[in-house]
Amino acid sequence: MGLFSFLKKKNDGVAEAPATRLRAGEPSRLSTDAERERQRDIARATAAKIDAIELAMTTDLFDDLDAGWGSGHRPPAAAATPLATSADTELGPLAEQPDTAVTPANAPVVEESAILYANGQADLAEGMLRDCLGELGRTERLPWWMLFDLYQAQGREQDFDSIAIDYASHFETSPPAYTDRLPRAAPQPAFAGVAPALRLPAALDASLGAHLAALRKPAPPGTPVRLDFGAVRSANPEGCAALLASLQALRREERAVVLAGADALLAVLRPMLAIGERGSGEAPWLLLLELLQLLDREKDFEETAMDYCVTFEVSPPSFETPLLAPAGAASAAAANTAGLEAEQRFLLPPAVDGDIGALLAAIDAYAASDGDVSGATDGGVPVLATPVVLDCSRLARIGFTAAGALHVRLRSLAGAGHPVELRELNHMVAALLRLLNYGDCARLYAHRY
Repeated sequence: MGLFSFLKKKNDGVAEAPATRLRAGEPSRLSTDAERERQRDIARATAAKIDAIELAMTTDLFDDLDAGWGSGHRPPAAAATPLATSADTELGPLAEQPDTAVTPANAPVVEESAILYANGQADLAEGMLRDCLGELGRTERLPWWMLFDLYQAQGREQDFDSIAIDYASHFETSPPAYTDRLPRAAPQPAFAGVAPALRLPAALDASLGAHLAALRKPAPPGTPVRLDFGAVRSANPEGCAALLASLQALRREERAVVLAGADALLAVLRPMLAIGERGSGEAPWLLLLELLQLLDREKDFEETAMDYCVTFEVSPPSFETPLLAPAGAASAAAANTAGLEAEQRFLLPPAVDGDIGALLAAIDAYAASDGDVSGATDGGVPVLATPVVLDCSRLARIGFTAAGALHVRLRSLAGAGHPVELRELNHMVAALLRLLNYGDCARLYAHRY
């Protein structure tokens, strides 16, 4: 489908072109200044419309560097979109979201499947969503997105790929790619707290070494680090080697790495590589393999490893399961993050269920680190608190009761003057939180397909 083919209409939908002398069979030469100006106005208006369309499409295609930061985006990464009001819609820009009629309040299948999933009845939730694809799914994308996230949370790549093909055919769009975006929901404790974060620059070159120095600072055991690649647009072998060395050092230290906007970097690396071509050296190849391993994309890793093997005539590296969720008690104590250039956010564990008292206490401590600013002013101007940002990029499931307890705590924080945001929600969880009216105290941002 061409870039602007969706603007074409057929039959009665064809818009009539402006009346011109040419269409009337008269000479096309413009005989008056007024006619020339009228044609210029038409041309300017058309160009403005095309610019607006391209801008909207670009917004869909590339991450907003302030909002898009999850680890599972598809290339190009897309900005998260708040779930708040009918004007500030739940599931992305209008071109990608379901009609407001399919919000949980009006689409029982969405509401009921979200509740079933929250209560640990994933099989029943899956059945309801699959059954509704023939009707609700004919026009709305939300049930598909919820199924995609359910399959990713359960590690069911084959089922994901099966409905991805149907989705792409039905909506005439590129199929989403499976990644282990959501760690398996598990009862064991996992890190919850403030993870150090670093945003990489647009160009990965020889100057990157100094930029990465912050990663060498000591951190408490079990503390992951979040790397945001959303801004990366170019790379050279020297920059690849510097980043590779840092990632390998983090792996040796058994530090879990949360990748944000990784597909932006993958899109830069892949064109640099060609089977049999050694001009760029081994660093870009090895960096690509390191990223695929951190993303737990074993199939892609093995295919790339064979290409690397053929190119450099060496034994292919072996795949190692990445450290996704280090064990440790919930803690809001930030690591030494001096020199890191991205805001710190509270990383939620893969599963939030049962007794979440320790998690709530950690969130309170994280919020308190910004101070209570309710009623504070600066020269008569109200002081806005730093948002309490909960990173949900690893949150596979939240239990119904736990969601209620978390809601009460977040409402208390909002009442004390702390803006609250939940980012990179999967669509199963987002549907539940909207049903529970989280919008009364928080802004909800779902990831994009």
